[in-house]
Amino acid sequence: MSKKDFVLSVEGLTVSFDGFKAVNDLSFYVDEGEIRVIIGPNGAGKTTVLDLICGRTKATDGSIKFRDQELTRMKEHEIVHAGVGRKFQNPSIYEDLTVFENLELSYPKGHGVFGALMFKRDEAVIESVHEIADMIFLKEHLYQRADLLSHGQKQWLEIGMLLIQDPALLMLDEPVAGMSIAERKQTAELLNRITQDRSVLVIEHDMQFVEDIAHRVTVLHQGKLLSEGSLEHVKSDPKVVEVYLGH
Repeated sequence: MSKKDFVLSVEGLTVSFDGFKAVNDLSFYVDEGEIRVIIGPNGAGKTTVLDLICGRTKATDGSIKFRDQELTRMKEHEIVHAGVGRKFQNPSIYEDLTVFENLELSYPKGHGVFGALMFKRDEAVIESVHEIADMIFLKEHLYQRADLLSHGQKQWLEIGMLLIQDPALLMLDEPVAGMSIAERKQTAELLNRITQDRSVLVIEHDMQFVEDIAHRVTVLHQGKLLSEGSLEHVKSDPKVVEVYLGH
């Protein structure tokens, strides 16, 4: 497979904070339609990697290519427009609006003030909102205020708010933290379904959930790549057992 076929190519990625290398010469490649899970102990640099990809943190060294675009030269909003969506650990939804309104607000309206002014609630938006609500298990809750949703449903709503923008790469930071076992299963089902059209990069601690979703796993330790491959491969890697899974 040539490099251009990867949706994401991270090469030699390094970031230093006051001389401390939070991410240290990291390289990995994500295929189209792949769910890649990043695991590792606390402080391994997992969230920092997502911060670097989405432009929130600037790399000290290395390259991040999304399809054929070099993300390290782009601003956060340009990276979003290029097709990279990011969900943080805590849901950032509009609590006092309904599920419908949250999804509608996230619908891409054309960039700039003029696009926003010209925007009308047309059939395409309504259809898209219904389609996404169905996908994220919230069809029955469309007209419910978001603050009345369970923790898990709020997480799904936020994933939906990203999906309605149709990113080619979706990045999720611990999406099932605080969810019930049933909700975790549904979230795995959701992620497995959405990769028909996009790639997903997930940071996760819950190994059962990792097992349910991961095509490949990248293990980080002290900002460096410790191991990579199928879940079975990394679980049986003595280095991974020693620093992470053996605890």
